[in-house]
Amino acid sequence: MGNLVNLTLDDGIAVVRVDNPPVNALSHAVRAGLRDGLRAALNNPQTSAVVIFCAGRSFVSGADIREFGQRPQAPFLPDLISEIEAAPVPVIAAMHGNALGGGLEVALGAHYRVAVKGTRFGLPEVSLGLLPGAGGTQRLPRLIPAADAARLITGGKPVDTHAALSLGLIDRIGSSNDACAEGVAFARELIAAGKEPRRAGSLPCNRLEPAELEAITAETAKAARGATAPLACLEAVKAAMTLPFGEGLKKERALFQDLVASDESKALIHAFFAERQVGKLPEAESVEPRAIRRVGVVGGGTMGAGIAVSALLSGLDVTLAERDEAAAAKAAASVGQMLCNAVDRGKLAGTQREAILAASFRTTTCFEDFAPADLVIEAVFESMDVKKDVFTRLDQVCRPGAILASNTSYLDLNAIAAMTSRPQDVIGLHFFSPAHVMRLLEVVVGAETAPDAVASGFALAKRLKKVAVRAGVCDGFIGNRILSHYSKAVYGMVLAGASPYAVDRALTGFGLAMGPFAVGDLAGLDIGWANRKRLARYRDPRELYPEFADRLCELGRFGRKSGRGFYIYEDGAGRARPDPEVEEIIAAERAAKGITPRSIGEKDIISRYMAAMVNEAARVVGDGIALRPLDVDVTLLNGYGFPRWRGGPMHFADTIGLDRILQDICRFHEEDPFFWQPAPLLERLAAEGRTFASLNT
Repeated sequence: MGNLVNLTLDDGIAVVRVDNPPVNALSHAVRAGLRDGLRAALNNPQTSAVVIFCAGRSFVSGADIREFGQRPQAPFLPDLISEIEAAPVPVIAAMHGNALGGGLEVALGAHYRVAVKGTRFGLPEVSLGLLPGAGGTQRLPRLIPAADAARLITGGKPVDTHAALSLGLIDRIGSSNDACAEGVAFARELIAAGKEPRRAGSLPCNRLEPAELEAITAETAKAARGATAPLACLEAVKAAMTLPFGEGLKKERALFQDLVASDESKALIHAFFAERQVGKLPEAESVEPRAIRRVGVVGGGTMGAGIAVSALLSGLDVTLAERDEAAAAKAAASVGQMLCNAVDRGKLAGTQREAILAASFRTTTCFEDFAPADLVIEAVFESMDVKKDVFTRLDQVCRPGAILASNTSYLDLNAIAAMTSRPQDVIGLHFFSPAHVMRLLEVVVGAETAPDAVASGFALAKRLKKVAVRAGVCDGFIGNRILSHYSKAVYGMVLAGASPYAVDRALTGFGLAMGPFAVGDLAGLDIGWANRKRLARYRDPRELYPEFADRLCELGRFGRKSGRGFYIYEDGAGRARPDPEVEEIIAAERAAKGITPRSIGEKDIISRYMAAMVNEAARVVGDGIALRPLDVDVTLLNGYGFPRWRGGPMHFADTIGLDRILQDICRFHEEDPFFWQPAPLLERLAAEGRTFASLNT
């Protein structure tokens, strides 16, 4: 069995203990150890029951990620679980912490299941473009209602202990926190009651009525947004309902193998590993982050209040400054309401909210109150003059070693840092709105930012449960610089003849949660307008500049908040419908510029969108603004709605071929030679037959 799994026998109860920290992953050695432990237990005539449990903080939490992409070795997990299920004496899974993926499938193969309070159960394989391939799709709907099984498998979200008991996924919740003791006690009760093995594979499968199946299929397809794995998961559950158990296992395995070979799974696995690699920074490897316990926030608008809430929910002490008492009171109300919303969503207890507001949060109008802060984050209006003034004042009141951070989305961090006597302590922390919800945090590194300040930004992101990406200084950093470029391509294709509504339809069909024009309305068209006006003096006269978005803003049409933007929003409910007047404004601009509109189909819309995104991303990497292509992927996946199942723009480009992206750019160059200029890095990699992924190590 080795060191990872051991067996003990106590008065007829064989205890098979897995000890593979930190999460008891199902490595080859663990699978072999479980098989050998089970066989040794069953070969002992004294064994009346077997308890499987895990040391440490969790039951088995899934596959060993170190073995991803490697050729599987026997014993294979489906065979191991079948062997557990076939045991002639009761087998009890005793769970704590997390029982996820292959770990839950092991528990489903056991005959009985007990868990301590706080255990979570889930089959998250769909998040990697896969399905539970060791019998999970066949056994789960035999134990719990089919609709719940389908949603748990297609959605990948875990359930808690009480939900698991209510569904029938587990047999009991232990009265103590000792999973092993609870499992052994349950085993003794089963033996005393003369209970036989209860094999999930031998139970009849719960079924869905046709109307219920149709509704779940539609629900799954809508949530998938083009991804195939969720629908394959549902297909496997349907097999459980319509085929004998053995045939269902074969169908599950065939579907699993198809998904393993798919581009979708490769993309999702790339995203999974990219988010773990993105925090590995050469400059911060050998330094310790500074301690951050007390945080200051300058500005209590939507962004500042969201940053404050994110910090408060992570156990930090927050002081928020506003310009006057009225503004401070408004900011405090915003923070209180956001915390109320967290209570409503079950993220926070009501008593915790009250304790946070009483002891960990305060507002002020005096910057001097930031004197004890370890970190102060500026979240004021996106104006260089305003930000320079804030940092001049912070430099005077903050203690030595305190980190001064700007939440700027576009502006030159080095110019901001130059207003202080401590540029080594200045970083950018570019949060995305709403700041207490969005996962992405760009950590912007200035010319003089100290390595331990960078490390502190990443440590803060981890505490806030965000994904941090290192960005260099340029207009817009990584995400907004790329956004600015592909937005120009989107506006350009509308000026050339595409409808903004056709563009949105094509790109949501590609997998985006929302099209770019709907996103603009949601964010507020005045934000982009202000940025375009800021950059107008730098605009090259060769640029073909679409003006229709500016015309909308001049008419006071800023999107959802004003009721009209590219779309019309009625009844304040966010329901959108296309606006014929927008088409008229665009048509008038085409006529004034002598443009004869042409048809631009869905495939061409997607090709232009992706070519512009990838081309500018290649410049961002080539310029050193992003360390690696994977940093771009993580940024676009977590902050800009890029479909996760496509892996990010750089992975997508590798998948379809850099030569194809380059050919598209060269083709579009004939229409607009100023905008469509291939990035040198893209040209070089394509010429050498290399991929963006080759630059990730």
